[in-house]
Amino acid sequence: MFWTNVKLIFFREARDQLRDRRTLFTVLVLPLLLYPLMGALVFQVQQFLREHPSKVRLVGTAGLPEEPALVVDGKLAEKFGDASRLEVEVVPQTNLSFDELRRQAETDIRLGLCDAVVYFPADFAKQLAEFHDGTGKSPRPIFIRDTAKDKSKIASQRIDVVIDRWNRSLVKQNLEQSHISAAAASPFETDHVDVAQPARRRAAMWSKILPFILMIWALTGAFYPAIDLCAGEKERGTLETLLTSPAARSEIVCGKLLTVMTFSMATAVLNLVSMTATGAFVAGQLQRMGSGKLPLAIGSPPLEALVWLLVALVPISALFSALALAIAAFARSSKEGHYYMMPLLMLSLPLMMLSIFPGAELDLGFSLIPLSGLLMLLRTLIEGQYWEALRYIVPVVGMTAVCCWLAIRWAVHQFNDESVLFRESERFGLRLWLRHLLRDREDLPTAGEAVFCGLLILVIRFFFSLIAPQPTSWGVLATTTLALLVTVAAPACLMAVMLTRRPGKTLLLCRPSFWMTVPAAALLAAALHPVLLWLNEGIRLLYPINPEAIVKLREIEGMFSSAPLWQALLVVALAPAICEELAFRGFILSGLRRMGHQWGAILLTSALFGLAHGILQQSIGAAVIGVVIGYLAVKSGSLLPGVVYHAVHNGLSVSIGRLNPDAVGQWRPLGFVFETGSEPGELLYRWPAVIFAALIAVGILWWLKRLPYQLSTEEQLAETVRRFETETNVKLPIDRVAEATGTSLVPAIRA
Repeated sequence: MFWTNVKLIFFREARDQLRDRRTLFTVLVLPLLLYPLMGALVFQVQQFLREHPSKVRLVGTAGLPEEPALVVDGKLAEKFGDASRLEVEVVPQTNLSFDELRRQAETDIRLGLCDAVVYFPADFAKQLAEFHDGTGKSPRPIFIRDTAKDKSKIASQRIDVVIDRWNRSLVKQNLEQSHISAAAASPFETDHVDVAQPARRRAAMWSKILPFILMIWALTGAFYPAIDLCAGEKERGTLETLLTSPAARSEIVCGKLLTVMTFSMATAVLNLVSMTATGAFVAGQLQRMGSGKLPLAIGSPPLEALVWLLVALVPISALFSALALAIAAFARSSKEGHYYMMPLLMLSLPLMMLSIFPGAELDLGFSLIPLSGLLMLLRTLIEGQYWEALRYIVPVVGMTAVCCWLAIRWAVHQFNDESVLFRESERFGLRLWLRHLLRDREDLPTAGEAVFCGLLILVIRFFFSLIAPQPTSWGVLATTTLALLVTVAAPACLMAVMLTRRPGKTLLLCRPSFWMTVPAAALLAAALHPVLLWLNEGIRLLYPINPEAIVKLREIEGMFSSAPLWQALLVVALAPAICEELAFRGFILSGLRRMGHQWGAILLTSALFGLAHGILQQSIGAAVIGVVIGYLAVKSGSLLPGVVYHAVHNGLSVSIGRLNPDAVGQWRPLGFVFETGSEPGELLYRWPAVIFAALIAVGILWWLKRLPYQLSTEEQLAETVRRFETETNVKLPIDRVAEATGTSLVPAIRA
């Protein structure tokens, strides 16, 4: 029954899309016309790309040596310059000072009377002779140009080549006068042997272009049908009819997903075929015409490349189609849906471009990056490095599958949430917004306000890191504390006061529901500390830190080490614990929990918490810690356990860094816990200690799991709906569920 409904919905949606002339033109006609038209445009543009000679003024040529002559009869010597590329104006001598000459040259270049000026000192030949005899300094011609003008830069480059040739001729002449072979100036030359076959070079070039183009068009081809299938149906009023059909929401999503995937794959394939065919044809014609612009005929991509691209197109289209479907379901209208295209593209582009960088290599760390790992695997397969690709195919496929599954789950969730499907259009007015801000404030922030707070913190921290002074040995403590107060705590606290009626409840400034969660948090931090340290070591192996960043980190660590222990604990342990928890587990988590999903709120808050740490390796570890602290906040309903956990974790890191390795050997209990590392003064947890601590942490987490959640109103409503659907196996709107269960949560939320 499931696949029958999915097939019916798929054929319905595909038929509707094929009847739309705009969709047919975008998917079928545009790729076949776009690239041939671009190829024709290339041939037309070639007519306008003829080179124009650069106008260069040579001042002070009367003082140049007679042999070898740079200027002959008012023109450049043919062996040094090309008259078709350089139009020379010769000024044998001048009475102007250099400052006057510079001002005149600046004016003439701006007016277009010349493109560059070369000034030779009046006694250039005399200085050259004295330098040759070892009694003087080398004369220096002065180039005057305007780098803001392309013509001036080109002229400067061309005359620089001429002067360099003339300089070499002078060197050769001096060597001959000293009865030294001219070959002594260049004692050896290098020969380059390229062992790559033409097919491999062609494959290496296509491997950087085709996967990137494939993803761009797969994303573009998925977004526009998704908007029409969701936001478009909202506008046409046909979505309600589909939702009242016997098909389940998951079946509707799967049918629409297959439709969007079909058009995404068709768009990507047609664009790839048209682009490669047209590109190979145009490149071959330009090469045959002898344009000299292409050192190697590009040719068509290898057949294996097209096969691998078609195989990878299925998960790529599935991922982008699910994301586009979820975003389109969130949009109120087609116009709003198109606005969401750019953010999705801007988030995807950096991940796509990672694989194009010259230093990018497929390894375990790279394979775990969404999109980037798949692009890098495609690049490796197209280049024929099958053994290298086989080593990392499992993590790449696994990460891609997880991303696809999460995107599909998100799309299904959007279709199950009628408050998303039937959102009403809004009009923004500053006066209305201010009135709403003052009059209609709620106890907790909305999810949008929470996300905005997280993004605002990231932006403020970025700019603060650029303008903050470089910390010194005594100022690093003050700078770190100020940064936390200004960039993290202040935005969250101000938004809590301005946007909510109960800032204390928003920031979780209340007693824990279970007082035992406070000592449990401290013990959990101590038990998880060894595990997290080993996790950080693994992260650094996967993603090595830049050597320059390591030097900076060690300098900062040295500054903290020179400070008294209580000051280091205050700045590194207590200040971040208070400031960061107020922002992330206070304001942001409270707002995100209004989505109705505890773990979704915890994970999104942890992601923002990780991004707030500037270095990638620290961000991953911080995100993991953020999940644990968020779980503590949800279970206890208070900020205090999270602050205690945060402070204990950071305090242990500071204290272990201050621990003398000699004390490990002198005090026996420490020897059971620590061992010396490879670097001087480094201490590491022993494996038995790590395992024992992990078992204690599992026990504490199991105890926390048995505690009831401190649910928000939205989470209680979502739990009621899930329980009703599980017991009755019937999906109903929220209002109907409220009537059937006798709950009063819906009016509370709407109020």
